[in-house]
Amino acid sequence: MPVSKSKKAGAVKRVSKPLYEQELERLQAELVGMQQWVIETGARVLVIFEGRDAAGKGGAIKRIVQYLNPRSARVVALPAPSEREQKQWYFQRYIERLPTAGEIVLMDRSWYNRGGVERVMGYCTDEQYHRFLEQVPQVERMLVDDGIILVKFWFSVSDTVQEERFRSRLEDPMRRWKLSDTDLFSITRWEDYSRAKDAMFAATDLSYAPWWTIESDDKRASRINSIKHLLTEIPYEHREPEKVTIPDRPQATEYERPPQDQANFVKDHAKKLKKK
Repeated sequence: MPVSKSKKAGAVKRVSKPLYEQELERLQAELVGMQQWVIETGARVLVIFEGRDAAGKGGAIKRIVQYLNPRSARVVALPAPSEREQKQWYFQRYIERLPTAGEIVLMDRSWYNRGGVERVMGYCTDEQYHRFLEQVPQVERMLVDDGIILVKFWFSVSDTVQEERFRSRLEDPMRRWKLSDTDLFSITRWEDYSRAKDAMFAATDLSYAPWWTIESDDKRASRINSIKHLLTEIPYEHREPEKVTIPDRPQATEYERPPQDQANFVKDHAKKLKKK
């Protein structure tokens, strides 16, 4: 796919915007067809998104679900475990959110928190960490054996691009919330996170549940590549939507609308807008 070259020296080469939008639209239409197959066949799809902070997981998830039917596609992004959840079996709160028949679940981070941030930041004990690495292959084996289609993505970003994205969030009021203390601390623990990721891959890159790495310095390319690969992982058959005929609207004969001054209308702020 052709790329456009930024004017900044050493900047990441990015897929051109027109080509990106063209291919994204095509892939999103295919996602809608894939979802229809999932619904009709009762398939269960679980997609795990992991990776470095600011690696573009959220942006990829947003493009995947943008046009999907939310009744059968949902995003799971869990907060830190509650006091009660800390006393449960570690996988329990994730198991509760697995897909049912005809459903797609996208996990924006998952049980792999224990292999990454919890390990690096000391939020779990060594015993809990090693037990996690022993249990993951068994848990994922059971999911796959039970028929769940499991796809695991790791979004990889370079240290320089990650820092650039962190800095851009500082000045963006709509993305400032995405910059947490833990995110900032990850800059100083880059090698620790690298070692944790390597150990996690060694234990959980399984033949029946492999990791798929997405290079994400170019966000446009990472979104296209992740959607395309996801489609290849689902053994769906293309479904054409049923033809729908919109009926003619009958003439109103016995209805009279109440006076408008009896209703509360929202003020029309939009009509006051002026070009700056």
